[in-house]
Amino acid sequence: MASLTREEARQRAQLITVNRMEVDLDLDRGSEHFGSTTRIRFSCNVPGESTFLDLRSVSTGSVTLNGGSISPDAVVDGRLPLTGLAEDNLVEVVATMAYSRDGQGLHRSTDPADGEDYVYGHLFLDAAPTVFACFDQPDLKAPYAVTVRAPQGSVVLGNGRATQTSPGHWELSETLPLATYFVTVCVGPYVSVHDEHDGIPLGIHARRSLQRELEHHAPQMFEVTKQSFDHYHRTFGIRYPFGDYDQVFVPEFNAGAMENPGCVTFRDPMLYRGAATREQILQRSNTIAHEMAHMWFGDLVTMRWWDDLWLNESFAEFMAYTATSAATEFTDSWVEFGIARKQWGYAAERAPSTHPVAGSPAPDAQSALENFDGISYAKGASVLRQLVTHMGEAAFTSGVTAYLRSHEHGNGELAEFLAAMEDAHGSPLGEWSRAWLETAGVDVIALDRDGMMTRTTPEAYPADRPHSLDVAGFTDGAEAFRTTVTLDRPRVEVAGVARDVTLLVPNAGDLTWAQVDLDDATLAALPAGLSRVTDPIARGVLWGAVLTGVFRSSVGPRVAVDVFTADWPHEGHDALMSRVALAFTDRVVPQFVPTALVESVDGRIAGAALMAFQGAEPGSDRAIVAARVLASTTTDEDRLRAWVDGHNLPDGLQGDADFRWIVVRTLARLGLADDALISRVEADDTTLSGHLAALAARAARPGIPDKQWAWSELTQNRERSNYELNALATGFWSGGDVDNLRPYAARYVSDIPHLAQWVGADALDHVATLAFPARVVEPETVELVREAIARPDLTAGVRRAMGDELSKLEEALRSRARWA
Repeated sequence: MASLTREEARQRAQLITVNRMEVDLDLDRGSEHFGSTTRIRFSCNVPGESTFLDLRSVSTGSVTLNGGSISPDAVVDGRLPLTGLAEDNLVEVVATMAYSRDGQGLHRSTDPADGEDYVYGHLFLDAAPTVFACFDQPDLKAPYAVTVRAPQGSVVLGNGRATQTSPGHWELSETLPLATYFVTVCVGPYVSVHDEHDGIPLGIHARRSLQRELEHHAPQMFEVTKQSFDHYHRTFGIRYPFGDYDQVFVPEFNAGAMENPGCVTFRDPMLYRGAATREQILQRSNTIAHEMAHMWFGDLVTMRWWDDLWLNESFAEFMAYTATSAATEFTDSWVEFGIARKQWGYAAERAPSTHPVAGSPAPDAQSALENFDGISYAKGASVLRQLVTHMGEAAFTSGVTAYLRSHEHGNGELAEFLAAMEDAHGSPLGEWSRAWLETAGVDVIALDRDGMMTRTTPEAYPADRPHSLDVAGFTDGAEAFRTTVTLDRPRVEVAGVARDVTLLVPNAGDLTWAQVDLDDATLAALPAGLSRVTDPIARGVLWGAVLTGVFRSSVGPRVAVDVFTADWPHEGHDALMSRVALAFTDRVVPQFVPTALVESVDGRIAGAALMAFQGAEPGSDRAIVAARVLASTTTDEDRLRAWVDGHNLPDGLQGDADFRWIVVRTLARLGLADDALISRVEADDTTLSGHLAALAARAARPGIPDKQWAWSELTQNRERSNYELNALATGFWSGGDVDNLRPYAARYVSDIPHLAQWVGADALDHVATLAFPARVVEPETVELVREAIARPDLTAGVRRAMGDELSKLEEALRSRARWA
């Protein structure tokens, strides 16, 4: 299907205005197809002109324009020409649509726990035409009046409040103007809990089999929801405008969540089944605050075109962490931002696909999908933190509020945002915007013992970015000094730097967007000193400097492992514990450590996990994180088999099915989990999560027949859902000797692109990333992928996924060459 170009969208928006959308959905026609009838009232400012409607149906029954019939055969490549337009127009389309299994459009999923069917709409980014006929672009917003015919016993949720008018027939209240990609309906035997806050009806909903988890977690989620509403109302003085506020946890969701006005959808693994650490609750709370921020940034005011998606995502990211740190119990949420979100963004900056925060090229809608990454989220939020410092908090809030008020229920773009901010600031922001928003690249900053601070700008993306930050020194864990710096030149002398401190930390408050190089004395002192630093944000900066140093080849993997084994068992912040361990087990060890040494280094990681586990208070978050890392790294078969059988389990993990699956997957990776064991555990956990975990465990087994089966299921079984593909891809590369895995590097470049024939772009991009042969760290893999990227038949998303993962592989090869 042709992807809408920016120029086509501009021309269509200049010609027509969509006044009202009426959509009737018949979701009671079986498991494959549903009925869709759409009536669109729109005006044309040049009568007699032509345009086109977006429609991707299985079959089209009838099309009428202003009472005249149009042949359904006129639809070509997802577009229906509309000619001879009047000043006021009514087009009606009756069509049959297909449910999806890839998380896009109207996704239908059967819960293996009880056989119940669930449907939800995810119309992002350009999937709306697979659900109803429309003018599918973000700047043609319109009110929606939706009706749904649903199977008996279903609950219906959507952007407007749903009312059952007769058995199986539902009407949703008409909405305020919405962009097409925000429209959703959720239908199935959902269970619900309700509340109310400040006049806003609240609901949280999930699959029936998750009722216990829903009721357990709902009080905390309602608390964060209410606190976030109060924070945003207080900050901007603009009330939430979209009526009810439902939050629906849905199965097999491609993203973390989606900000559909009045009906936010979340991936339902966030309803944690077993032990949930504070960091996991923070992640979910931050997602709740993030999606709510979109009610203003994205929903109330929508970007005019996808090259300004930062006006949605950067703001939601920034506002969410601001809200959780200021209005909830998670006052330390910026710690998690630094070690999780910023590391994601720094990796995106080092990739060949790096792009500016704002104005990133998006010639068509599909190309924009590629830029929903750590730059649009984490870098954008960090840049906004710098803008607050540059303008002052009062002026920043005033400018943002003015922008929202002047564009509410409409669309905006970078120039209009900057104009509002300049009015509030009282001076131009053009140079600042060009340096921070409109130029790609991340600077590297360093501080020496003589107080000289340096800023190195990437040669490919020169920019004069002024950094507002602080630097600090620590001795015996205590802060010895801290001073603020404006780094607006390549070299700046910093007064008050104490030469004799143990650890010298540039950007100690993690206030700016820059990778950090530590001085040699600090790096040497980390094994004895990092965990003693009392400030968790500064510890996060140090951990992050070690990780980015490994990835940039400025820190050797041996040094990094020494720091991990010495400091990680004593790390006191569970976000730092879990994220640092994940970075080491998922990337540092399997990619950067030479193959001959991986087994011994794995043993050191497991030893550190055992030390942390034994030293933690039983049942504490530290103990749970350590137990999970130990379960995923140990080769102690007796311990693993005892845990699978429920013996000697750590406190807080008794009956925890997800922890049990971690253990099973480790046994599988070690070649110690036969079909009988996996089937026995799966029989005890008949949920969707259990089914997916069993797939991943089977794919992780190292035997050649196991790999052949897993790869066949991944690349040939067209009945596999998006989540099943992800589970197979993740499990496949987690176990097995490199010699047995090597042939699949070639299979990857030949087989994965062909999934585009039946897997949607959003889902396929995930699979292409997860299935990448990252374990085969060899020049031959680089050549294979480079040749594949040059092929013309690749989708843009697969090409980008391959390129970004290739850049990580090349980072590992450079490191191995330097630190061999």
